[in-house]
Amino acid sequence: MHIWLIIFIILLLLLIFYTIIPTVFIRVCSLGITKKINSNNGIALTFDDGPNPEYTIKLLDLLKVYEIKATFFVVGSKAKRNPGIIKRMHEEGHTIGIHHFHHVTSWMLSPIHLRRQLEMTEKEINGCTNEKVVFYRPPWGHFNMFTPLVSRKYRVIMWSGIFGDWKVEKCRNTLLDQLRSTSTDGSILLLHDCGETLGADQEAPGHMIEMLKIYLQESKEKGIHFITLKDL
Repeated sequence: MHIWLIIFIILLLLLIFYTIIPTVFIRVCSLGITKKINSNNGIALTFDDGPNPEYTIKLLDLLKVYEIKATFFVVGSKAKRNPGIIKRMHEEGHTIGIHHFHHVTSWMLSPIHLRRQLEMTEKEINGCTNEKVVFYRPPWGHFNMFTPLVSRKYRVIMWSGIFGDWKVEKCRNTLLDQLRSTSTDGSILLLHDCGETLGADQEAPGHMIEMLKIYLQESKEKGIHFITLKDL
C-alpha cells in the first residue's frame, strides 16, 4: 500500500510538472505568447471554437455589416465539415488560426499528438485558403511542457479580455458591460462562435451575437477601430 501511494504521488507530480506548472509559467511570464497587440490604432476581435454552420454564418454577416475584420481560431475537425465557411472567412479578409483539430486540452496530449493536432488543423485551413497559417491559440489557454517547442513556427495568441460568453447567463447579464470596459487600444478580446464544447451552453453564441451587435454599433459611433491579427 505504501509503495502504491509513493507511485501515485510521483505520477501526480509528473502530471503537474507536465501541465499546470508550464501553463502558469508561460502565462504569468508571457513566455512566447501575445496577450496584447502593439497598436494604438485598434482592438482585435477574436473568436474560438468554430466554425458553426449556424452561429458563425450569423457572426460573419454581422461583421460584414460593420466592415470589421476579425480573427477566428478554428477547430480543424469543424473546419473539415464546413470548408465553405472557412473560405468565406478568408474571402472577406478575416484571419484564420489554429485551435487544435479536436477541442482537446494540451494537458492530455503528448508532444507527438500535439504536433498532429496542429498539422491536421493547418492542413484543413490551408486547403481552403492557400495561405500559410501563422497564429495558434491552445484550447482553454492550456500549455504543456513541450508546447513552446512544438508550436514554435506559430505566433501564440492569448487574450487581454475573456468574458465567459460560453454561458447564456453571462451573455445576458455581463457581456456587454465587460466589452465596453475592456475596449482599449491594443486589447485582444476573446469570444466564442460555437457552444458545442465541454462546459458551454449550445445556444450561448446566439446571445453573444446579440450583445456584440449592440457593442459594435456603439463602437462605430465612438470611432473605435478594429483590426485583424493579420494586420500586424
